Amino acid sequence: MMNDEADWRPQEMPALVIGRIARLLARLDDEGLKDVGISVAQLPVLVALKNGEMLTQKELAAIAGVEQPSMAQLLARMERDSLIRRTRDPSDKRSSLISLEAEAYRRLEPGRDVLRGNNKEALAGLTPDEVRTLTDMLHRIHANLAGR
Repeated sequence: MMNDEADWRPQEMPALVIGRIARLLARLDDEGLKDVGISVAQLPVLVALKNGEMLTQKELAAIAGVEQPSMAQLLARMERDSLIRRTRDPSDKRSSLISLEAEAYRRLEPGRDVLRGNNKEALAGLTPDEVRTLTDMLHRIHANLAGR
């Protein structure tokens, strides 16, 4: 027997609530980061290269969990905005190594401030223990879905 339509309460389904929160946070983060000159989509690249690393487009695509064409477009925009530079890979002449430009480093801390502020606002009213518990549960939910 199918569930009665009256039993359908999406507002009580944690996965749907998490999805709404994720979309809202992404929008708030993008709005704040726009003023800094970076975007949420660029964060995996910035984080992967922040300590002076040099990685290939393929490696960055894997880290970000996106397809190569999407990463190519993202890197082209970042290069246009003087956030990254490409250097020939000495071990593979067909490939380039990507690293951050000085401009990206100048934008990192203001970007972190935006993300910290949104995180603080989202978690307002929660105790440190509640934040740890929530974070642990969210990691478990992620692990449940990432292994599919």
